[in-house]
Amino acid sequence: MRSDPTLETIDGLLAAALEETVDSEAHYKIRSARQLLAVVQERLEELDRDITLELDELDELDELDELDELPTNGIEPSE
Repeated sequence: MRSDPTLETIDGLLAAALEETVDSEAHYKIRSARQLLAVVQERLEELDRDITLELDELDELDELDELDELPTNGIEPSE
């Protein structure tokens, strides 16, 4: 799991704005923005995990292909 420096910067700016603001409506909007930012971070982490899993699967298939052990699911290759 990695953190995104851009998202961290945005969150820091929002946190600072929250501390400097006394307006309750502004607080609500800033807290909402930080929550949405957390959702974006979570989705990026999920995408990273999915990409890693797909790349690992591709690596396994490449290794099996090199060993001539690629699964064919009962289908013989046509020559």
